[in-house]
Amino acid sequence: MKSYFLAQITIRDRRRYAGYLSRFDEVFDRYRGKVLAVDDHPVELEGSWRHGRLVLIEFPNARELRRWYGSKDYQELARFRRIASKGDILLVHGNR
Repeated sequence: MKSYFLAQITIRDRRRYAGYLSRFDEVFDRYRGKVLAVDDHPVELEGSWRHGRLVLIEFPNARELRRWYGSKDYQELARFRRIASKGDILLVHGNR
């Protein structure tokens, strides 16, 4: 069953966040994920949007998502994201 990494992010320090992004692909490419969307200006259809950036990544299953997210390399990189931004991150299970 496909699983999705959904992040809603407010970037506080663009310079430091750029440092996170500069190494993201190097770490991410080792896993079986596919970046479906990155949007700094999603359009609200209902409710109110609290963050600037939305990131949606698809994985073949939750195990592979957790393998990437929990990896030593990603967690070392994620430290920089946490310093430069705040956000809400979810693992979303697909229907099939």
